[in-house]
Amino acid sequence: MTKKLWFQAGIGILLFLLIAKYFVEINWMFSPLLIIAQTIFIPLLLAAVLFYVTEPLQRFLEKRKVPRWGSILAILICVVGLFWIFIAIIGPPVIKQIDNLVESAPTIAKEITEKTEYVIQHRDDLPEQLNEAIDNAINSVQSIAVIFGKLIVQFFQSIVQAAFKLILVPFFFIFMLKDHEKLAPFISGFFTGKKKIWVNKTLSDIDNVLRTYIQGQLLISFILAIIMFVGYKIIGLEYALLLVIFAFFMNVIPFIGPWIAFTPALVIGFIQGPPQMVIYVSLVTLVAQQTDSNLITPNVMGKTLDIHPLTVITIILAAGNIAGFLGILLAIPAYAVGKVIVRNVYERRKEIKATASQEV
Repeated sequence: MTKKLWFQAGIGILLFLLIAKYFVEINWMFSPLLIIAQTIFIPLLLAAVLFYVTEPLQRFLEKRKVPRWGSILAILICVVGLFWIFIAIIGPPVIKQIDNLVESAPTIAKEITEKTEYVIQHRDDLPEQLNEAIDNAINSVQSIAVIFGKLIVQFFQSIVQAAFKLILVPFFFIFMLKDHEKLAPFISGFFTGKKKIWVNKTLSDIDNVLRTYIQGQLLISFILAIIMFVGYKIIGLEYALLLVIFAFFMNVIPFIGPWIAFTPALVIGFIQGPPQMVIYVSLVTLVAQQTDSNLITPNVMGKTLDIHPLTVITIILAAGNIAGFLGILLAIPAYAVGKVIVRNVYERRKEIKATASQEV
């Protein structure tokens, strides 16, 4: 019985829970380690994203006999140059739109209140079924607004907290570019024989999944942002650039992110008028989403992650309740990594069983 997978998995879960229990009870002993981990986590995460984005450029340069120090220097120049261009070109209009939005905030709130009161005052003239639909819609909007508000607050809190730790990002980023090939040999060095081969394969699969996810999601977000910006400019939506920048960051979250980005655009379109503007904003979003789901995502992401949409939505909602905005961002890549590990463990067990049966 001890060789059965369910028994070993059960023992592993029990040991994990036991370790977690004692870890919580004596957390004072580990609090310095937790503080260190919390301090370096965000910079390490940002550096990892930068690394996976720029790693193809490094491979391209080094294939053409550019030394490692030269490729790192070229990448740093490109990154700094892109940030400078972004701030120089995008910064002024974004600041202007933020100022306009802040100045218009009282007017926007007043118009929302007036239109809401108008609908409430004329509810008696509407059919009963439509009143029920309005009640359900109001309850849904209120629930979404609460969740959306929490996500916005957590989003900006994460940005503020990360801003104080950004000084560590260049150091982690440079060391990743310099020594990233040494991580897998270092970990696999603790093993020998077929276990070492299995560990190397598992680490390689994890690296491929993370690279595909990060590069793919950022590329998808960028393409969707361009489509939405063009659409918003065509229909004349106000604060288009600000809405698109927000949408770029939200689109990194699979499936749910685009709908979060759609909410403020819909509100601006509803207030700006004419009434057709809401339809135009919805059509732009629909075109962007259909283009993404039918053309962009299948060609960019392919079948690498192979995660069902329902699974993605469930994981994101659970992670959001547990860890907030940061949990939403990390849920899918963490799940993908866990799935790779479980699949490799399963394949390894099949190989062991096949070898044992051949020996018998």
